[in-house]
Amino acid sequence: MSRALIAVGVALLVLPATVLAQSKGKGIRLWNLTSATISSFELSPAGKSEWGPNQTLNDKDKEVDHDERLRITGVEPGRYDAKVGYSGARQCFVRDIEIKADAVFSVSDKDLKDCNK
Repeated sequence: MSRALIAVGVALLVLPATVLAQSKGKGIRLWNLTSATISSFELSPAGKSEWGPNQTLNDKDKEVDHDERLRITGVEPGRYDAKVGYSGARQCFVRDIEIKADAVFSVSDKDLKDCNK
């Protein structure tokens, strides 16, 4: 048997296991425990003000209702600050959120700081 054929065989055996391992977890999710619907949610590494994309765009209606969970994408586990937006241009910050792989983190009214309006 040629080495190329063996390599292809090994790849075909390993690939399904890799795909299965990646699809097992539910990913990182935000649980909105605030009293209002979130219309924008951006994350930045803690203390850096380097805001990422609006994560609410991952939701089918582009908002996160009270008690709804939102899949967070493009974020590695670590500590983050969040910029939370509501209708009427109200915006608040949540500082030093610990985000873990394949876990849910929540934001509630008591976490909101430095709100405008």
